[in-house]
Amino acid sequence: MSLEVRRGEVVGLLGPNGAGKTTVIKMLLGLVHPDAGEAMLLGRPAPDPAARAGVGYLPELFRYQPWLTAAEVLALHVRLAGVGVPAPEQRDCLSLVGLAERAGDRVGEFSKGMQQRLGLAVALVARPELVVLDEPTSALDPLGRADVRDIVLGMKSRGVAVLLNSHLIGEVERVCDRVVILDGGRVAASGTLAELLGQRLLRLQLTDLSPAAQVRLAATGDVEQAGNWFTVTLPADDDATAVPDLVGDLVALGARVHAVEPARISLEERLLGILRAGDEGGAGGGDKQ
Repeated sequence: MSLEVRRGEVVGLLGPNGAGKTTVIKMLLGLVHPDAGEAMLLGRPAPDPAARAGVGYLPELFRYQPWLTAAEVLALHVRLAGVGVPAPEQRDCLSLVGLAERAGDRVGEFSKGMQQRLGLAVALVARPELVVLDEPTSALDPLGRADVRDIVLGMKSRGVAVLLNSHLIGEVERVCDRVVILDGGRVAASGTLAELLGQRLLRLQLTDLSPAAQVRLAATGDVEQAGNWFTVTLPADDDATAVPDLVGDLVALGARVHAVEPARISLEERLLGILRAGDEGGAGGGDKQ
């Protein structure tokens, strides 16, 4: 497999359990050694401590010393990173993840969600250039997930590279610029959401369709009809004028337009389609790259 995360970009890792997502992350961070191949972090070989010093990491399974306060956990990780982060900046980091008022409380008193927020602060506190997040919202409520989305988008705007592994496909759709789908340790598909999701769908509720309007509608491509609802398949690269031009033409040709509903195949549907195709083709097939 091969993947790249650029500065100021959020790349999502998707795939079923056992696909290799966490293993890839552990190889990048030197926690697992690959049998072959090369991993580079910030222009240096991944095993180089100087490269890993610029990486923030939130593991899937996080454990922090229960006898320490949140502020002490953060200070400890600043020391381990070897980066000078002033105390006010550390407090700002706790505030960013919603723990400013709990800075002096012992971690053993925290809920799992609060500990995950603390883990996110640990990943961010040393001003990393690359942040690797392994299931960063698994223990969070909807408000917490929204907070993490805002934090990830904030990192992106500052030019930080983010590699995000998550089973929550909706979260990936909201924040990721590109997606890499793993299956059996291989890249089954990768690309931007537009590239992966392909064609767009447009649902129109129409009445009084004249023959000329029917011809115009058919000219757009594949059209399916159910009663007075028409589903039109549009190419993914259609520009922003395609839909208003179509609606305008239909109205000019005498059709009555009651509803226009843009749609697209969901990332979940695309993911399931890729994985099922891989199962049908046999595990480990070399044609899925």
